[in-house]
Amino acid sequence: MASHGSATPMTSRASGPLRGTAFVPGDKSVSHRALILGALAVGETKIAGLLEGQDVLDTARAMQAFGAEVIRHGAGNWSVHGVGVGGFAEPAEVIDCGNSGTGARLVMGAMATSPITATFTGDASLRARPMARVTEPLALFGARAFGRSGGRLPMTLAGAADPLPVRYATPVPSAQVKSAMLLAGLNAPGRTVVIETVATRDHTERMLAEFGAEITTEVTPEGHVITLTGRPELGHRSLAVPRDPSSAAFPVAAALLVPDSEILVPGIGLNPARAGFYETLAEMGADLERGNLRVEGGEPVADLRVRHSVLSGVEVPPARAASMIDEYPVLAVLAANAEGATVMRGIRELRLKESDRIDAMARGLEAMGVRVEEDEDMLTVHGMGPGGVPGGATAAARLDHRIAMSFLCLGMAARQPVTVDDAGPVATSFPDFVPLMIGLGADLQRA
Repeated sequence: MASHGSATPMTSRASGPLRGTAFVPGDKSVSHRALILGALAVGETKIAGLLEGQDVLDTARAMQAFGAEVIRHGAGNWSVHGVGVGGFAEPAEVIDCGNSGTGARLVMGAMATSPITATFTGDASLRARPMARVTEPLALFGARAFGRSGGRLPMTLAGAADPLPVRYATPVPSAQVKSAMLLAGLNAPGRTVVIETVATRDHTERMLAEFGAEITTEVTPEGHVITLTGRPELGHRSLAVPRDPSSAAFPVAAALLVPDSEILVPGIGLNPARAGFYETLAEMGADLERGNLRVEGGEPVADLRVRHSVLSGVEVPPARAASMIDEYPVLAVLAANAEGATVMRGIRELRLKESDRIDAMARGLEAMGVRVEEDEDMLTVHGMGPGGVPGGATAAARLDHRIAMSFLCLGMAARQPVTVDDAGPVATSFPDFVPLMIGLGADLQRA
């Protein structure tokens, strides 16, 4: 039984070629930030293409709880009437962030330098994830957190009445921690500085600049140094959210695996800090074309044409991990169908996601007949070649949307059907995944 309600088992079977156009949802990372910065701006921000998955809807409700007016006008079209930097009101109810670690950590950052108190909770998966990695650096501003042992939700965060500017070096690459600190720095006096030894996705920096914040990034011997001048007046904007490259990874992977497939995936955000998966696919020999390159909402965007390909195993450099951290589960599925071994190093962060994704993929692939090796920071998948994965087993999704979708993609190319014990969590990021894939020709059915 999943925390979101009754489990939804689903079985994936081999099908004919996948054909057509895959309109994947709006970028989840950009959608969270558009709502939060819209709430911190002055006036009405209009957002087109917002992801309407459960994670983002939970962030929209959180912004309403802090006093912003958030209105849905139609599919993907929303507006946010902001309260301005420092204008958050104290919420009357507990903030339920559902399954979203991004939502929880970014909202905590956004409120940490206002003199208000809020209590946060989430589903069983989120309540098991560590929040201290955000609340401890937020304490440098003067915020105080009170939660369960290990810094876990439910947690109450008391914002700083007299926040201080902060200089903080992130101990591990984390866009969530960096973003929480920058959002907190908006309402702190002076300059807040965040230093990364390894650059992570820069959606927050790009969008802060789009809203009118004074923010700079420079590469120094210390690393990537991001400097934000506090207490700006953020102006309202009209934003177009690009389609999510992490969601696109699933139909892309399926088309690469299923013989004679060819699909178009339009409007995908290809921010260099997010495009490591597609760089890795090119090294594996994927037939992947980028067309109609353009910029939307400050983000580089392209249309992807994908054709079935015979893939080769590769060694993914650890330095690339931050730019593709959410795509490793589906990469492991591709690796299982490749020729030779694929080695993924520097991926310790996967153990702190919605599930321990290294363990989840390793155990699931073993159940399907694939040989794997793992340690705390590495996963090696020994490829069985095109159509070589036996399948014929059930994978545990562990309340993790990306684990569920990855194994459903595996079933499209395995010799025997693959069942996922619960596909319900897919709704958190890709609510139309099943009908979209069926529309392309996949054989997905409730088990």
